[in-house]
Formats: sequence, structure tokens, C-alpha cells
Amino acid sequence: MLRRHLFELKPLAVLHRARTAALLCFVFGFSYIILYRAFDSCQIRLPEYLVTSTEVFSSALSFNSLPDSDDTSLETVLKAAAMHDNTVIVTTLNEAWADPNNSILDLFLTSFRLGFHTSRLLNHLVIITLDQKAFATCKRVHKHCFALTTEGVDFSQEAYFMTPDYLKMMWRRIDFLRSVLEMGYNFLFTDADIMWFRDPFPHFYPDADFQIACDHYSGNSTDVFTNIPNGGFSFVRSNIRSIEFYKYWYSSRMVYPDMHDQDVLNNIKKDAIVTDLNLNLRFLDTTYFGGFCEPSKDMEKVCTMHANCCVGLENKVHDLKIMLQDWKNFMALPSNMKSSLSPTWSPPKNCSHALLRHLGLPDEDELRDENHETFS
Repeated sequence: MLRRHLFELKPLAVLHRARTAALLCFVFGFSYIILYRAFDSCQIRLPEYLVTSTEVFSSALSFNSLPDSDDTSLETVLKAAAMHDNTVIVTTLNEAWADPNNSILDLFLTSFRLGFHTSRLLNHLVIITLDQKAFATCKRVHKHCFALTTEGVDFSQEAYFMTPDYLKMMWRRIDFLRSVLEMGYNFLFTDADIMWFRDPFPHFYPDADFQIACDHYSGNSTDVFTNIPNGGFSFVRSNIRSIEFYKYWYSSRMVYPDMHDQDVLNNIKKDAIVTDLNLNLRFLDTTYFGGFCEPSKDMEKVCTMHANCCVGLENKVHDLKIMLQDWKNFMALPSNMKSSLSPTWSPPKNCSHALLRHLGLPDEDELRDENHETFS
């Protein structure tokens, strides 16, 4: 009898529990609506750097809907190219620099193949393309390509130095590289107008968070006052210090409007926040990492040479071809003659003219013409 009574009570207990569950769902649901409306009415916003981080990261991952392409998500591309320690080599490319008729990209890739033990590093190179034509070109000549675009901005054409498009491109690059760090990858960033002649990794400081090449090197790798950094070549390790530094660097564009990333870096490298972050910042010796501004004087030590202090794509291409020929001539020498002859780089031709014209100064040919006209 007792068993029968208990059996009859079970449906009542189940009904009671169901009513309780429904009541709890209603209470929690109603509370959520109230909190959501309150949050929205207060117009609470995330800090700017977090909003930027989310926007850049999502845009970087979203532009992958190219027809007939493989899986080209950022994570996939970085993982495929990464070294054993999660390091990738990264460069950026747009249509103008990928143009087969005037290609910085061809010269860049050729330098890896002509360099001393550098061809294997192509396995770890990720080319970040800024438009669809550059992406298509990349896919034809290289295996690690990622398509990154900025909504409402066309980066396909040559961005002339210090024009609004140039500045947007440079800052887009800085913010994107920060997202690479946040994903846990170290990167060696290289401009595509840098020729690779030797493996640079043995010449990096093992304990540095951020190390960068220079337009001018003072002789002291820790000198933040007289070293003049060049943003076209940097090796950065992924950690909280480097990530916070990149956020600060990017946000500093608001403090220094109309400046490009390199000049802003030159201004903030002495800021107290860099010290507070405990960032180990090093500058790289132009003996190993030279350029037109300050060439490496020893071909037996040089790792990279940059077409810096040069304005104009055609000027860069012209003089980089001369540089590559200098390297071919050097590599063709017998080993004993490489040291005894002490070969040097040919002086830049078009780039020296272009820089002087950009600064409003006469070059040697113009001075020679003026002298000829004066004394003839």
C-alpha cells in the first residue's frame, strides 16, 4: 500500500521539478535582458588597443575566400612555414612590387637562391600580400602566401614615400605583425627590397626581445640615442613585452601624426614605457645588416643589404640588380682571392640620384653639368 502511494506521488514530484526549472529559466533570462540593456545603454567600450586587436585579427583571418585556393588561413600558413621554435620569416607584397616586368619580388627570391646557405630559408618565408593580384603572383612562385587586405583601401599600386597610402600601409603592417606575435609566433620581418646573402640568425642576440637593423649604426647595440633604426628588418620574439611594445608603437601614431612607423619608433625608443616593459631592445650592426644608407664593408661577413635611402621602385630595381651582380662576381672568385682582393659594392647609381633629388640637392652629374656650363 505504501509502495503504491509513493508511486502515485512521483508524477507530482516530476511536475514540481519542471515548474521549478521553468521558473529558474525565466528568472535568469529576464536578468540577462536587464543586464544587456543596461550595458548597452551605458555604451561601455573596450579600450582602443583591444578593439584594434580584434578588428585586425578578424580581418586578417577573414580574407580567404579566393576561388580555387587552398586553405590559406593565417594559422595554417604560419604553422606550415614555422621553424621548430615557432619562428617565421615575413615580408609584405603588393601588385606594384610583384609586377613581372619590374619585379622586386623576383630579385628578392633570387637573392635567397644566390646566397650562401640561404635557399633553405625560403621554406620558412611567408609572403603577406596586400591585394588579390599580388596573392595570385605569390601563389605561382612561392608556397607560403597569405592574403591580407584593408577594407576601403587599395594597396595594389606603388605607395610613394610619405603619401597617405604609404603611411596607411606601414601602420597596417605594424598592427598585423602584432597579431602574429599574439598568436605565439616569433618573426623575422624583412622588406622585399632587402637582398639575402647569408643566414642572419647566427648574428642575432639570443636574449633580445626586439632587434632591428639600422640606417646608421653607432657601434653600440644598446645605444638608443644615436642608432637610427630601419623598420624594414627586425627580429622579434613573441612574449608579453614585445606584444605590449607593438601596441604602444601602433598607438603612438596618434601622438606623431603624419609620421611613418620608422620615425615614430625613433622617437619612442627612449620612452620610459620601453624601460618599464623591461623590453630588451638591440640594434643590429651594419657590418652584417647593411644597405645603401650605410653599406656593409665586408662581403665575407654581410648577411643582408637593403635598398634603403632610395626613393622610387624603378630606382630600387635598377640598383638592386647591380648589387646582385656584385654578389655573383664575389661568389665566383676562388676562396683565396675573396680575402685578398677585399671586393666592395658598386656605388648605387639611380638610388643616389633619387635620394638627392628627393632632398632637393644636386647630384654629382648635375654639379658636373653646372661646372661645365659655367667654365666652358
